[in-house]
Amino acid sequence: MSLTLEERFERMKDIRNRILQFKESPLYQYRLDNKYFPVVGEGSHTAHIMFVGEAPGKNEAETARPFCGKSGKVLDEMLESVLLNRSDVYITNIVKDRPPENRDPTPEEIKLYAPFLDEQIEIIQPRVIATLGRFSMSYIMNHLGLSAQVGQISELHGKEFVAKTDYGSVTVIPLYHPAVALYDGSNKATILSDFQVLKKYI
Repeated sequence: MSLTLEERFERMKDIRNRILQFKESPLYQYRLDNKYFPVVGEGSHTAHIMFVGEAPGKNEAETARPFCGKSGKVLDEMLESVLLNRSDVYITNIVKDRPPENRDPTPEEIKLYAPFLDEQIEIIQPRVIATLGRFSMSYIMNHLGLSAQVGQISELHGKEFVAKTDYGSVTVIPLYHPAVALYDGSNKATILSDFQVLKKYI
């Protein structure tokens, strides 16, 4: 079922409001104590391509914007390499609140926040979901019935996997998290190469 722009906006707003009051989350009090914001997502509600990361960092939690720190600069560079702007795509994370000390999200946190991501996918109905990092790759592939093909991100990055959804087929493309380019500059060329597969979906 296709949604109007207004319906998409209202449903996204409802998700944001629920996350703001998400007291069931173990990250809720940490957010309040640090005067952080939840990071719901950013971009076009009719995007063909959706990027899904893991969880916000400090910069993101302070601004309520996904990928706005050093990793975000790498992501912007990769988007430019395939002639995309942030406004053309939708960028979000599985976990919407920052875990302490930038640690990995726990299985419990992923389970708690994942239903919000599932709703966002239903609202946007992307043709492509590009996962950024191993946590989002594992969640999305398992959620969309691709469990048998889940493996190490080092083996799956840049490959395309087609899944079925209620609104039609979607292609899942696992990508390394942009942060890996910050830890080891030699990874940047790999990420850049993997991004080129997105050109056919623009």
